[in-house]
Amino acid sequence: MSKSERNLHTPEPKADMHRIQTGALVIIAFAVVLFLLVQARFMLISLATAIILFSLTSDVITFIGRLRIGPIRIPNLAASLVAVLLIATSLLTLTSVLLAQVNTVLVTTLSYAERAPEAVASLFSLMGPKTEAAILNSMQSVDLTSSLRRIAGQAGSLTQGTVLVILFVGFLFGERIWFGTKLSNFVGDPERAARIGRIISSIIHRVNYYLLVKAVISAITGGMVFLLAAFFKLELAVALGILTFVLNFIPNVGSIVATGFVALVAHVQLGDPTTTIVIFVITGAIQFLNGNVIDPLLMGRALRLSAFGIILSLAFWGAVWGIPGMFLSVPIMVMLLVVCSHVPALRPIAILLSREGLPESEHMLDNCPQRELFSDRD
Repeated sequence: MSKSERNLHTPEPKADMHRIQTGALVIIAFAVVLFLLVQARFMLISLATAIILFSLTSDVITFIGRLRIGPIRIPNLAASLVAVLLIATSLLTLTSVLLAQVNTVLVTTLSYAERAPEAVASLFSLMGPKTEAAILNSMQSVDLTSSLRRIAGQAGSLTQGTVLVILFVGFLFGERIWFGTKLSNFVGDPERAARIGRIISSIIHRVNYYLLVKAVISAITGGMVFLLAAFFKLELAVALGILTFVLNFIPNVGSIVATGFVALVAHVQLGDPTTTIVIFVITGAIQFLNGNVIDPLLMGRALRLSAFGIILSLAFWGAVWGIPGMFLSVPIMVMLLVVCSHVPALRPIAILLSREGLPESEHMLDNCPQRELFSDRD
């Protein structure tokens, strides 16, 4: 082999160095982004929640803005103010209800604190007396009072987050009439701006549809659990129903935690293993029916995400943002799926994130009705 042929088959040192530098820059950029996500988690979680609420109500505001009372058209400003007031009222009401239920749970937990370790340990009695004794010793070593105080402190920050979300939503509605102009001027190309607008509309459509379906399914599940708990006269029936509704927004893990918590409360209060097993089985059947039969049926193929991808997203955002990150993991994953499906270089990621490996195509994007986040100025 001649020297020139050897040079053709030997990678150039400059190319290797360029790839190494590119890889190092990607790692550094990811580390910086991850650091910022963790350090600014409170503000970013509030902002992400505000954007979701804004997208949920934006179409309604556009519809109200088109209504006419005789010759008078309802101004966009008035519709936006009404929307902000409704969102603020709903969030503050929901926050007060959640805090009241958290307080009820904490007070009831303290009243059962003495017999809770024995009740939990008795669940492992079939594994032998040594295992039961080990579980009892570990449960008695837990400082329940300090743990409850920590949970109460975290619940108290919910009010601060609610106020910040309301402020973000208000400013987003104040800026909505300029979004279209800003996007066109930022991109420069009208066709490219229109395509980006369609991608944003597709994201909003899918996230809104997911949240609405999830809210309906979670409400039905929470109501059924409440009726079940009330039938067995559990003291925390209302709290269990609300907790089930909230936890069902966390994919996969939330329903398991809610089912286990219902069974644990029943066992601590009633102390009857047979009744506990009955409640556990019925609650598990409710979760399975609603989560694995009705939920996929209503979601449709467009929102069938990869189960493994959901677990990865849940683990990542749970590690970065904690419990709020678990609630936001699926909407973020839906957004990532839509964006990657329309960027040729990132389409393999979209194929991995979709359940059947069939993310939406450009033809589906063109046929998707564009939602009007940008309204005309009055």
